[in-house]
Amino acid sequence: MTHSNVTDMDDSLDTHLQELRRGTVVLACLQLLRTPGYGYGLLEDLGRHGFATDANTLYPLLRRLEKQEYLTSEWNTDEARPRKFYRTSAAGIRLADSLTTEWASLTEAIASLTDDTPE
Repeated sequence: MTHSNVTDMDDSLDTHLQELRRGTVVLACLQLLRTPGYGYGLLEDLGRHGFATDANTLYPLLRRLEKQEYLTSEWNTDEARPRKFYRTSAAGIRLADSLTTEWASLTEAIASLTDDTPE
């Protein structure tokens, strides 16, 4: 395999992984923000849990989830620099629970596709 073919395959894999991970960050945010948090801390938490993302992806996502009423927010002005804290709303918790159940079903379905055990 030539170097350009390997690069093309790597680029293709990256594209597919990005597609696969896109919705998982939404679910991860809804789960993590059951405990209130702010953007930068959430970025760190996501990374620590294996959901590497960047601020240019996260902040628009937080605004969209808030607009859809899956998150609530409030400003904390107790510190020198005000921070906007986000929290998963009741609707967000219901959505996260439904998505988590669906994720488990999908994981089981994918596993069944690669299961070598004869029936």
